[in-house]
Amino acid sequence: MTELDEARLIEKLRAIEALHARPGSEGERAAAGNARQRILERLRELADADPPVEYRFSMADMWSRRVFLALLRRYEIRPYRYRGQRHTTVMAKVSKGFVDETLWPEFQALSSTLRSYLDEVTGRVVAEVIHADVSEATEVEEPKQLTFDEQPDRTTGARASSTTPRDEEAASGSPRQASSRRRKKKYRQNKRKRR
Repeated sequence: MTELDEARLIEKLRAIEALHARPGSEGERAAAGNARQRILERLRELADADPPVEYRFSMADMWSRRVFLALLRRYEIRPYRYRGQRHTTVMAKVSKGFVDETLWPEFQALSSTLRSYLDEVTGRVVAEVIHADVSEATEVEEPKQLTFDEQPDRTTGARASSTTPRDEEAASGSPRQASSRRRKKKYRQNKRKRR
């Protein structure tokens, strides 16, 4: 990642915020530096007409969660999580209008831009350092599964019905019990050998 690439990304992210600030005039549109202030003012205006309610957001991955947490804090909204909730969950008290018109659309645009940038950088680095072919795995037909009665006998090659160690475990109780019995049996055998 070069400094030029990073500077372009930062500029793109600032442009996204300016777009969601819904500026009133062309002059305001040019002043991207005031975007945050305009969004905060709109949030305060909405607070009276559209009081904040508790929202539960679920993030798909840690990158999305980081972006979303930073965006909430940028607009002075306190993110939190109740004890026992998953780390992918983010709670916040915010007005419905702000979520629908600004917060969620801006988050999606920021997240999409960052994801495509990270994908591009990852692909470039992997191709340079690990292997040039960074394409997806090829899709093949799944091999036909043999039924239990058709399992080949490994010694003769003939078809035979045989039990597997898992079948034996299932018949003898839980896997943990079967494993415990095997250890005890092995211990007794080793003890006899030592005598």
